[in-house]
Amino acid sequence: MKFDEWEPIYKLILEDMHWDRIYDEAAARTLSKLLETKARKKIPDLIDIEFLRKAIHGKDILVCGKAPCLKDDIKKIDFKNYVVIAADGATSVLINNGIIPNVIVTDLDGNMDDEARANSLGAIMVVHAHGDNMDALGEEIPRLKKVIGTTQSVPFSNIYNFGGFSDGDRSVFLAKEMGAKSITLIGFDFKDENVTPVKKKKLLWAEKLINMILGEDEFDMIRYYNG
Repeated sequence: MKFDEWEPIYKLILEDMHWDRIYDEAAARTLSKLLETKARKKIPDLIDIEFLRKAIHGKDILVCGKAPCLKDDIKKIDFKNYVVIAADGATSVLINNGIIPNVIVTDLDGNMDDEARANSLGAIMVVHAHGDNMDALGEEIPRLKKVIGTTQSVPFSNIYNFGGFSDGDRSVFLAKEMGAKSITLIGFDFKDENVTPVKKKKLLWAEKLINMILGEDEFDMIRYYNG
């Protein structure tokens, strides 16, 4: 998604959440500098966007949300048929069931020991910078490999914006942008009542954003798995 298409949606999200984009932009600059430091040190396993695209393009993608239903959903899936994208905290459920995701989309508030373990076993990290995770960026980026940086504000240099807001819907936008053949969703529950008011708002936006993709005529290969 081009940023000029995403920005009007982003402004509505900021207004609804009562957030200021300057903090998102500051976090994006922090992440950019951390990735530049890795590049200067010639960290082995540093990747570019084409590495991520190759992992997804033309493939059947399984996006795993982190709703409680994920534990049951994974029992119904043959994971060999998919490239697996885990939305942040979904990583822990997957690896505890012997599944290593191919890609992790994270803003670093999941179990980072689990995510770092999956990363060490080959998972690509798509790390999102926003106003609430600047400290986590500084703590976690140095130990991660295969990192792509993202923002929900203006992309630049080594920081991308594929569209999307929360980890789950950003995973869907990412899969679409990288040319997925199909996208199947498990572990999503937009009506979860056992969450905070802020999380409820995020779930409402996630549902709106994913439905926006579902409504695009040229992209009709996304579905929710229902067994």
